[in-house]
Amino acid sequence: MMDLFKSYLNSLAHLVYPQYCEGCNSDVLADNAVLCARCLHALPETGFTELAGNPVEKVFYGRIIFQQATSCFYFTKDSLLQHLLVQLKYKGNKEIGLFLGRQLGYALQQSERFKDVEALIPLPLNKKKEHMRGYNQADIICQGIAMVWDKPVLRGAVARAVFTDTQTHQNRIDRWQNVAGAFVIANELLLKNKHLLLVDDVVTTGASLEACGAEILKVANTKLSIATVAYTI
Repeated sequence: MMDLFKSYLNSLAHLVYPQYCEGCNSDVLADNAVLCARCLHALPETGFTELAGNPVEKVFYGRIIFQQATSCFYFTKDSLLQHLLVQLKYKGNKEIGLFLGRQLGYALQQSERFKDVEALIPLPLNKKKEHMRGYNQADIICQGIAMVWDKPVLRGAVARAVFTDTQTHQNRIDRWQNVAGAFVIANELLLKNKHLLLVDDVVTTGASLEACGAEILKVANTKLSIATVAYTI
């Protein structure tokens, strides 16, 4: 009887406050979903989480000592995934960040390669930029991961001390110079003796992840892995 009543309330709520798929505007959605089943299936999965030596790991070869690295989806311009990330980063749509985090979390949870990870670290934003945006998109993604993969999110352990320019239109050298010295350790005790997963939305050149990861590895007996929602082709 109670299940029937809940079903009625959900149906009524959907009628009064309909949800639409971010991909095709269909109103045939599961509860708390942002994509319909068809659009979700269309997202280009990489399969990198189970693949050693994958393209994300090759981005960091010779640059930083890490255990594993992965991205959940391929990123291309004018794609559904680009639309979702724009909605997350610039349109205030945190639900999309939670959704994308859950997708990444499912992949990580099922992977033997990442089973030793002990905690999640969202790539930090400078406080000024976070205030302007209202939140850190990497933190929202971490929250989504933690919904399905029981790992603590370590906020405030690493800080971005420098306000950096947007890197969207910069080349690799400019990106590295832009983030050099930008990150500092704020709480060593939270990081010490742990295998940490550094999380961001997209990996392109990897400059920010490398710079932040290098600081994390200065803390005694830490191990570093890296995961992002998307990998730029």
